[in-house]
Amino acid sequence: MKRHPVSLADVRAAQVALAGIVVRTPVLENSDVNEMLGGRLLLKAESFQRTGAFKFRGAFNRTVNLSPEERRRGMVSYSSGNHALGLARAAQMLRTSAVIVMPSDVPANKMNATRALGAEIVTFDRNLEKSAEVVAQIVKQSGRIEVPPSAHSQILAGAGTAALELLEDSPSLDYVLVPCGGGGLTAATAVVMAEASPNTQVYAAEPTQFDDTRRSLAIGQPVANPLNQHTICDSIMTPIPNDVTFPINLDLLAGGITATDAEVRAAMRFAFEHFKIVTEPGAVVGLAAVLNGQIDIKNKTIATMITGGNIDAARFADLTGDDNDA
Repeated sequence: MKRHPVSLADVRAAQVALAGIVVRTPVLENSDVNEMLGGRLLLKAESFQRTGAFKFRGAFNRTVNLSPEERRRGMVSYSSGNHALGLARAAQMLRTSAVIVMPSDVPANKMNATRALGAEIVTFDRNLEKSAEVVAQIVKQSGRIEVPPSAHSQILAGAGTAALELLEDSPSLDYVLVPCGGGGLTAATAVVMAEASPNTQVYAAEPTQFDDTRRSLAIGQPVANPLNQHTICDSIMTPIPNDVTFPINLDLLAGGITATDAEVRAAMRFAFEHFKIVTEPGAVVGLAAVLNGQIDIKNKTIATMITGGNIDAARFADLTGDDNDA
């Protein structure tokens, strides 16, 4: 097996560091759903995590490992929402500061919640500007420590604790489907399964319009999403696989699967009706791929990460209404 920036041992160490800090989120199962689908469907409900998404795991693990001098300088990152919330909360808990570069079209509830946790927000136009350049300018001017959403070994180790919990609670898994933006949780999950459950196949799940990882896996190198595309899955609208997570995913993933926005809306409604959970769109792409038949669940055990639940009531109602099925 190739050597990667994160290992199962790193994830186990992060699990110790995060004990008593992160929520050990439940794995949900519904026997009626299993009978309907002809297999076992498990949902790892990271929507119940602190700040409403798995991102808190990696953000806290990175922040707690900063030196006193680095904490004094503070942090800066790019995020469309969930990493922003996780990093702002970690900064608040560990008495440092965070500046978050966010796309101007991020849902207002995520932006407001990030500000409420004490972070400073700098917005940019994702169609005209590059987040990396905005972050680099802030680093140059302020000396802050960049804490990326996925492209760092300590972020990956923290994220991987969700996969480790899943495997501890459900040790016999045929497939794990992971909603994929920057690919951090996907890569960390793949590392955990490759080392601890090698017969479990891991797939990246993406919106049809933002399937850069699926297409990159197919040709063996990163390819970007087309400009000016849009999806309701705002939390996983990344431009291109990054150079930290993609090599891991290329080495370890079984492949990529996709779902349309209409299928994502149906999956949000399905999760609400059958599992009684509120999810944001990007969190249920894996579930949507099960429901649309891209992954055969018959006589299999399939788990999917429900990566977050940060959505306001009005938008959730709008996206899950019957008039959105078309």
